[in-house]
Amino acid sequence: MKYETVEERTWVVEECGPDLKVRTKTYALRIIRLYTSLPKTTEAQVIGKQLLRSGTSVGANYREAYRARSTAEFIAKCGISLQELDETSYWLELLIDAEIAPSTKLVSLLDETNQLLSIFTTISKKAKSQ
Repeated sequence: MKYETVEERTWVVEECGPDLKVRTKTYALRIIRLYTSLPKTTEAQVIGKQLLRSGTSVGANYREAYRARSTAEFIAKCGISLQELDETSYWLELLIDAEIAPSTKLVSLLDETNQLLSIFTTISKKAKSQ
């Protein structure tokens, strides 16, 4: 059975834990704070801007998914959130590996990234199976 309205799809979202609108917004704010704390070197700013773009778009795409007009659109928007989270993880790892930011400063944000990846993966799988 395909769910074609927002109300019919909300069970998929609600089943996956706390309000993702709030959680993804908080995540974006953490990304913004990290970006502003990065050194002003060229390398840090280039990587930081990429991080800023991908990390803040997770919540925007989730909000679009939540208001999707069809299940296919919902799945596609959740897929974009997954891609952006994976990209954000990459930029965070690069900041650590390039020794631009200490891993101790980013471990909590990496953990949240991985948790959100798991949540969005679950949402996508459940929506696809319906």
